[in-house]
Amino acid sequence: MMTDPIADMLTRIRNAVRVERATVDIPSSKVKRGLAEVLKREGFIWDWREVEAAPFPKLQLELKYGPNGERLIRHIRRVSSPGRRVYSRSALLKPVLGGLGISVLSTSSGVVSDREARQKKLGGEVLCELW
Repeated sequence: MMTDPIADMLTRIRNAVRVERATVDIPSSKVKRGLAEVLKREGFIWDWREVEAAPFPKLQLELKYGPNGERLIRHIRRVSSPGRRVYSRSALLKPVLGGLGISVLSTSSGVVSDREARQKKLGGEVLCELW
C-alpha cells in the first residue's frame, strides 16, 4: 500500500531525469494530472498524456532537457507530507531560488504554481518545490 502517491510521482520523475529517460509512466489521479499540467505550463516537461492501461490508467510525461542534454529538473522536493501538512497564504509565498524554480500548491482552484497563486491571491497546501 502506498501512503504518499505524490511523493511516489516526484521520485519517479527524479529517477527518470537522473538516467536521462525521455518519458516516465506514473499511475494517474486528479492531483497528479494537475501537477503534470503545472510542470508543462512552467516549462519543466514537454507534454503529458493519459494512457489507458490495465488495471488503472497511467500518466506518461515527456521529460524536457536542454539543447546539450542538460537537465531542466535539477532538484525536486516534497514539502507537505501526509504526516505534516504545510499550508501557506499567497502573501507568504516567496520565489524559489530567486524565481528560477517553482513551488506547486493545491488550492481551492486546483493545482497551481506559486506564481499563479500570488497573481490570483490564492493560498493552499504546498505540495513540492522544484528547480
